[in-house]
Formats: sequence, structure tokens, C-alpha cells
Amino acid sequence: MSGENFRAIQAFLAVARERSFTRAAAQMGVSQSALSHTIRALEERLELRLLTRTTRSVAPTEAGERLIQKVAPRFEAITGELAAFEELRDKPAGVVRIAASDFAVHTMLWPTLSRLQPQYPDVKMELAIAPGLSDIASGRFDAGVRLGDQIAKGMTAVRLAPDIRMVIVGAPSYLQGRAVPRTPSELTGHACIKLRFSEAGEVYAWKLKKGRQSVQVRVDGAWTFNSIYLAIDAALAGFGLAYVPEALVRPHIQGGRLQAMLQDWCPAVSGLHIFFASQRQSSPALSLVVEALRYRR
Repeated sequence: MSGENFRAIQAFLAVARERSFTRAAAQMGVSQSALSHTIRALEERLELRLLTRTTRSVAPTEAGERLIQKVAPRFEAITGELAAFEELRDKPAGVVRIAASDFAVHTMLWPTLSRLQPQYPDVKMELAIAPGLSDIASGRFDAGVRLGDQIAKGMTAVRLAPDIRMVIVGAPSYLQGRAVPRTPSELTGHACIKLRFSEAGEVYAWKLKKGRQSVQVRVDGAWTFNSIYLAIDAALAGFGLAYVPEALVRPHIQGGRLQAMLQDWCPAVSGLHIFFASQRQSSPALSLVVEALRYRR
């Protein structure tokens, strides 16, 4: 069936159902004259009269009644299926792949998305722990999660969490017999647990700030990790000082297992953000995830 005939039969069924060109035209959003022209053209192609028109009413002819009985149910089925496809297009479904650090996965993504996914069984989640500043496009990820100041220009970014306060910590077993550092320069005399966030990247410098003074300390030590959690484990085991998010070690500080130091030099860093190539390219499933994770003050 041509598109012209499909639309014409839709118009005929609307008129037959409403028994009025005026009401059918209003329902279809066309002029009465355009609708009348469409019906006449259909009758000419079929060489059959489908409607009986009077000044007061419109009624289907015998041929029109047969067309209604034979075609109307099929049109309703087609219309219903098309509506279902439109609903499917807007319904969250498919796989959402996110690359993030273990810190982001444990503190943000898993707690939130493990509650969200059962509500949307057609959405599947893939969380990949990628401690480095990986390229989400080459990795075919839908999105990534990083600190706000680590996101490349041109990406759409949505904040997930407030700024993160950092802290330098060490275990009593490590500090025994050693002087607690009082200034950033004194860190160079300590075994420090280092972090490297990409295979080819540099060891993460400890960025410290006090008032208007800012310094970057290139620390040294025997252990380097690409996981904040492993750095904390090493600090607890007495292998050196670690520079980590304060929220993760607060229970250890309160329990006396770690000691915080240089706290007036430890700044807050930009909080976690989810980022992706373009808002226009985001799927309903990704939009659902972003909205669930979005930081609300």
C-alpha cells in the first residue's frame, strides 16, 4: 500500500467514525477542505463511493461499511504496533558501560545503580574499574567518571558529588621513632605510598595548599599502586604515608589505626563527575543513569 493510500484510508476511517468532516478534520489537524479532497481522491482511485454526504450528515455507503469492517481492525493493529515502537524508543533499555576508578565505583556507582537497575530490567549495567585516565571513546564506553578537573574539554559533564577533602595519614607503627612532618618539605624524608593512575603516566604529585600557598610534592617510597584502597591498606600495614580522600580513612583515624597530619595543608579537590561525548548522543538508558547519580545539593 502506498503512503498516499494509507493516509487516505486513515482519513476515511476518521470521518466514518465521527460522522462529520468537521470533527474528523479537527481531530487530524487538517482543514475540512483538505480532508474532503483526500476522501474524493481515494474514491476516484477505488472507483467506488465510500461516503454518502448530505448537508446535515455523513454516512458510509455499502462499500464504505465493507472497507470499515475489513480494514479498520488491521489499521488499529498497525497503529498500536507503531505506538509500541515509539514507546520502546523512549523506554530505557540496553547496556550502559561506564569506566571509573574503584573509589567512584565503591562510593557512588554501585550503591546507587544497584538500587536503580532492578526497577528497569531492560537496562544492563557494565562497570569497568579503570584507574587511569582512559579514553572512553576508544574503550567503547558510554561514559566515564573522574574528578572534575580531570575531564577533557568538549565533554558533557554532570557533577555526582561535592568536593572531596584529602588527608595525609600514617599508621602508628610507621610513625614510631619518626618525626611527624610539620611542613610539606618534610615529606621528602618519609616513605610515601604513591599512586599512578595510568600505565604510561607520571606518579601522582601531592597537591597541597594552605591559604594562598600551593605546592606540589613529588614524594618517593617503595610502593606504587593504581588503587586508593590498596594505598590505604599499605598505610594501615605501616609501609608509609598515604594521601587519600578523608572520608575513606575517617573510621581508621577515629579508631587510632591511622594518624592524620598536615591537615591545614590538605585541600578539597573537585568532586566526581560523570562525563560523555555529547548530551545529544545520550540514550534513554544513559540519561536515566545520569539523572539517578546527579548531585543534588
